[in-house]
Amino acid sequence: MRTAWLGAGLALFGLLAVLAAAPAPAVQPDEMLADTALEARARAIGKNLRCLVCQNQSIDDSDAGLARDLRILVRQRLTAGDSDAQVIDFVVARYGDFVLLNPPLKPVTYALWVGPAVIFGLAALSVVIYFRRPRKRPAPASAAALSAEERERLRRLLGAERPR
Repeated sequence: MRTAWLGAGLALFGLLAVLAAAPAPAVQPDEMLADTALEARARAIGKNLRCLVCQNQSIDDSDAGLARDLRILVRQRLTAGDSDAQVIDFVVARYGDFVLLNPPLKPVTYALWVGPAVIFGLAALSVVIYFRRPRKRPAPASAAALSAEERERLRRLLGAERPR
């Protein structure tokens, strides 16, 4: 009973630790626009652009200096009157499709889209092949397989080692 409560407590602690580790937006107050509609557009765009330093976070979630520069650039372009698509096109023109968290499917980005599936497939195939291959087991040694001379020698060796 105590171990069940301990296990439940540890599971709850683990869940709380995971939830507490969720990334907080890194947008600083001095970066925010006074116009809430433009700020909302900037946040939506920022969530779709990859931080080139962190590579697994959006620029909206990253504390890196380059992410801050990109957030400011996005807000400057929006303030200048660019549409969301124009802002994204401007950033992609500078940094390439890699800056998008969801890059478009085109010949240049096929490896980004297909690569993980190919790697997973090869790993799964390797596991299947490993477990399906025949196992080589040594033939069991039996006394019948020994010649008469070998049986006599074995009897003498075993007899000599027995304490009397």
